[in-house]
Amino acid sequence: MPTTIIDPDDDSARRVRLDTLVRLRWIAVFGQLAAVLIVHDSLVSEVLFWVGFAVVVLYGSLNVYLLWRYRGDVRLGADGVALLLGIDIAELAILLFLTGGLQNPFALLFIGPVLISASVLSARLTLVLGMLAISCATLLMFVYFPLPWPGEGTFELPWIYVFGVWLAIALAIGYISVYASQITEESRKLTQALAATELVLAREQHLSQLDGLAAAAAHELGTPLATILLVAKELERELDPGSPILDDIRLLRQQAQRCREILGKLSEFPEPGEMFARMPISALVEDVVAPHRTGEAAIDVVMPSEGGPEPVGARNPAILYGLGNLVENAADFARERVEVAVSWNADSVWIMISDDGPGFPPEIMDRLGKPYVTSRRGRRKGEDSPGLGLGFFIAKTLLERSGARLSLQNRKFPQRGAIIRIHWERADFERPPEPLWRGDEADDDDLDAAPGDAAPSGVAAAASRGP
Repeated sequence: MPTTIIDPDDDSARRVRLDTLVRLRWIAVFGQLAAVLIVHDSLVSEVLFWVGFAVVVLYGSLNVYLLWRYRGDVRLGADGVALLLGIDIAELAILLFLTGGLQNPFALLFIGPVLISASVLSARLTLVLGMLAISCATLLMFVYFPLPWPGEGTFELPWIYVFGVWLAIALAIGYISVYASQITEESRKLTQALAATELVLAREQHLSQLDGLAAAAAHELGTPLATILLVAKELERELDPGSPILDDIRLLRQQAQRCREILGKLSEFPEPGEMFARMPISALVEDVVAPHRTGEAAIDVVMPSEGGPEPVGARNPAILYGLGNLVENAADFARERVEVAVSWNADSVWIMISDDGPGFPPEIMDRLGKPYVTSRRGRRKGEDSPGLGLGFFIAKTLLERSGARLSLQNRKFPQRGAIIRIHWERADFERPPEPLWRGDEADDDDLDAAPGDAAPSGVAAAASRGP
């Protein structure tokens, strides 16, 4: 299931404000009320006047009820809008039944509700409302009270003319509905495309800003990291083997060394043809998983027993970092086990990362992957400070740059845990990445420089490149 910014079939894109429909219906109520009062003296009987008056009053009462029951700014779903438009058609049909049927020139108002439906509702609901309007018009060809007319006589139009009116209404409903639906759908698609483009540009701009922050951080961290490593090594060498703080000093040195390796990875971008520039997916996944096997949760890699030749892709830093971040998150929240399952066929490559932790909070499931949206209320291993959501955002963006599509879900009850699926077209996975920067390789030995030395230019140059 691919990650989608905007779903063109989403019902929210077809919702209509209740206040808009109510205001339009008030115009119809007052217009119909005026028409009934004007033709009062021309109606066949007093009973028809009171019946018509009661229909208009009930129609207006529905508006009053809607305003009392709901807020004006509430947006109705497609079914609710279709129901109100159906009531509009039925109410108009009753009034036309009392005042001449299709001989009444206001019979053309049947087109109105169907036109509104074509503009905001799906083709299925528009077809239903169009059939309702045509059915009412067909019935009014044969069943109606005479058209109100001054004097004692009645006015009857020829049958062929009435049939022509029916045919005109039916054709107008069909043609105008299709025309309005096509124009509205094109406008909706253009609006959705522009909104999607704005979201993508905003994400790319945010990631570019993070690139600058990463470059500054790498530049500033070079010297203090070298100092920490130097001091940690000296303390470890000076302490007695039985010292109670020896393990802490050793852990400090190991974590500083890990920071050194992370900064070193910023410079990793093998040239075409270089050894290990391309690697099978099994080696790539193992390269991603290996740094995280030291945690409490066991990480299992599951490879398929069959599926054809193994995909061989570029050692793309974007894929390495993106997958590494997702595996690290899964390991942080897992209770006992993380599984990284790999599969492929001739056309596609899949990686599924699952854990047995608490899963994604449902309230933010749809917003995960956006900057500053996080599921961390403090890590499971006792950390109190929640994350900013930037790690998942960067990982998702980098993987999507490589052609991947991500989908998130929780395991079905009674199972626990989250599942992240990453899917590539095989051609995208095996395509070599394009170099996004030019610069010197970082010298790992520079990180061992004495305190006060300048930060290594290679690391700073590497950090300043795009992912």
